[in-house]
Amino acid sequence: MKLAAEFREFIARGNVIDLAVGVIIGAAFGKIVTSLVEQVVMPPIGLLLGRVDFSNLKWVLAPENPVTDAVEEVAIQYGAFINTLIQFAIVAFVVFLLVKAINKLRREQAAAPDAAPAAPTPTEALLAEIRDELRARPRV
Repeated sequence: MKLAAEFREFIARGNVIDLAVGVIIGAAFGKIVTSLVEQVVMPPIGLLLGRVDFSNLKWVLAPENPVTDAVEEVAIQYGAFINTLIQFAIVAFVVFLLVKAINKLRREQAAAPDAAPAAPTPTEALLAEIRDELRARPRV
């Protein structure tokens, strides 16, 4: 029972929950970046480079035998690697922009002058007057 209680306490910590949310959001963001690279960024780049589809670029080490039904081709698929590098560059750039924006907000908050203290309420002003009067009286 003690192990279960410790595990429950561990899971209930804010850091673990924050990490789980970050991993889930990161996975979803990864799918968005993959779609962006494969369906938006790479087609125009391939068109500019002479209608090249990077996902199909490969060095065939052992060609497939057309006589057999089994897939026997052995190839180094460097086009998929190029896609992955572009995905990484996009993710790194987006993270850079996010960190830059957060740092800018933090600098603005640090540079902003603190608000002047609020004026005392009428009750506080009256109590301050009473205090000052009591201090001003001679002690007996």
